[in-house]
Amino acid sequence: MRVRPPVSHSRSPWRRAGGRALSLLAPLVALLLCLLPPRAAAWPVDLAMPLEVGKERFHKLSAVEWVEVEDPSIATAEVLAGSNELLLTGVKPGRTLLLLYAEGKFAVWRLSVGAPGRPLEPEPSAEPLAAARKACPGLKSTEGAERSLTTAVNTGRCREALRTLLKTDAFLARELELTFEMTVLQEQLVALTAGLKGSGLTVSYHGAGLLLEGTTSPEGHRRALWELFRQSVGRVALEDRVTVQRPPPPEDAGTPGASGR
Repeated sequence: MRVRPPVSHSRSPWRRAGGRALSLLAPLVALLLCLLPPRAAAWPVDLAMPLEVGKERFHKLSAVEWVEVEDPSIATAEVLAGSNELLLTGVKPGRTLLLLYAEGKFAVWRLSVGAPGRPLEPEPSAEPLAAARKACPGLKSTEGAERSLTTAVNTGRCREALRTLLKTDAFLARELELTFEMTVLQEQLVALTAGLKGSGLTVSYHGAGLLLEGTTSPEGHRRALWELFRQSVGRVALEDRVTVQRPPPPEDAGTPGASGR
């Protein structure tokens, strides 16, 4: 049985995790062009964002709840209060990932930080691409200005070869069109389930879509979204039914009546 998840032709970088498909980013960069059908995060990233050490870069978002940088020693990201403006700052040369979330959608960007005046060199992808071609018979790819990759993912070996390739700078999510065998999706589900063990959350497939359920803390929710991204290949529809329990605000000892009764 073959399952064809939504293909990655749309150019919006946001991935849906429940709710209606709404545009979250204002059109400030050329890559943010139109709405994206329901998606879930998975390799590769949605956008590759170049930065320089010590320099700041601003992006105006139409909506944002939170962002998280995988390695803040390489770059930092801050949502400026009351403005929905994202401030990115390069700290030292290297690569890291940025997770963005708003209104039930999330996206993952790659932040590539180079020295001043010296952009970071692209990660080599020739060997991973050759390995993916060998593991995925019939794989077709193009390079240059109109990059694309199309293949059927019929085996776990093919899926793992693609995951290795898609961790490089070779492709962005919108440049893929993948078709999955059901057995490969089941293998992927096993990996996702193992990654969520102990989190209080469960994940299951409904056709080609993923259903994420359970109750957890904000930190647990973020870890789960990271895990879905890291363990998956391509894009599938995701329904996020997680209940996020936030700790109560601490009592203000300086407020009359807050304590001492």
